[in-house]
Amino acid sequence: MVSPYTSRRALLIGLGLAGVTLLVGVLALGLGAVRTPAPDVLRVLTGGGDDLTRQLVLELRAPRVLVSLLCGAMFAASGAVMQGVIRNPLASPDLIGVGAGAGLAVTFFLLAWPGAPVGGLPWAALAGAWGGFGLVLLLAREWGGVRLNSLHPVRLALVGVAVAAALGAVQQLVLVRAPDGLGTALSFLTGTVYGADATRVARVLPWALVLLPAALLLSRTLDVLNLGEDLATSLGTRVNPARLLALGVGVALAAAAVTGAGILGFVGLLAPHLARLLVGARHARLLPVSMLVGALLVLAADTLGRSLLPPVEVPAGIFTTLVGAPYFLYLLRRSV
Repeated sequence: MVSPYTSRRALLIGLGLAGVTLLVGVLALGLGAVRTPAPDVLRVLTGGGDDLTRQLVLELRAPRVLVSLLCGAMFAASGAVMQGVIRNPLASPDLIGVGAGAGLAVTFFLLAWPGAPVGGLPWAALAGAWGGFGLVLLLAREWGGVRLNSLHPVRLALVGVAVAAALGAVQQLVLVRAPDGLGTALSFLTGTVYGADATRVARVLPWALVLLPAALLLSRTLDVLNLGEDLATSLGTRVNPARLLALGVGVALAAAAVTGAGILGFVGLLAPHLARLLVGARHARLLPVSMLVGALLVLAADTLGRSLLPPVEVPAGIFTTLVGAPYFLYLLRRSV
């Protein structure tokens, strides 16, 4: 039987998703408390428009759109990589402690060093992400050791949810006792791109430019790892170094995304699963489509959040959780 998942199909789906994302991006540049008609947005993008409209579109909304796209793509790529390495359909940054660990580390970092350069924030998030992930693996292991590809999906998910809740509670406690004004500075950790500016773009963009291509380069390695340890070894793959490298990229992607958009629930779980339904399980097709789906999800969630009840803004994380939580419960039930 011929597989329905072909490179041509993946290309057409990718082009379609890119087109929809571009359309939503243009709409997002015009939506908000002050609406800007699409022709005016296009006029600004082609170098025209009045000064006020240019400031509104280019300085206030464009950075927000860029951060949404970059962080959505990074969360999705992180989830796809982790699911490939751990061979677990429930693996995603927010469900295995990576997001919560990164958020807590960023909170402590900003408290301890208020005047720290923005470039240090992702490194703090990376350390916290590894700490949260390591804690989940430690608690989810069977007695006698831990093997990444033998962790039971439900055990990993339940331990991950518990650890994420505990780390989140610690973070909230820290914020409650923080000096006045710090809560506003850390508002992005709740799962929103509100207040995104050129500084935040500059913080996220270098990591995205390095890590997203790195994830794509791991496509063949992830396919081989999915064959199982014995077969992967027989094909000449050094399994443990390959897993460590792929996990390093996946954790770093999530950590960098947290510094730009906070802990966006279920993007790293939902996007790879939707992409797998569209283009199959081969990572050369799965990863780029996952990135497009994740970028579109976060952009659409943020656009809805700031246009649904203006001038009140609803965090993007609320919408991604409303969509992702029922799907997570479905996967959890299917894995039992």
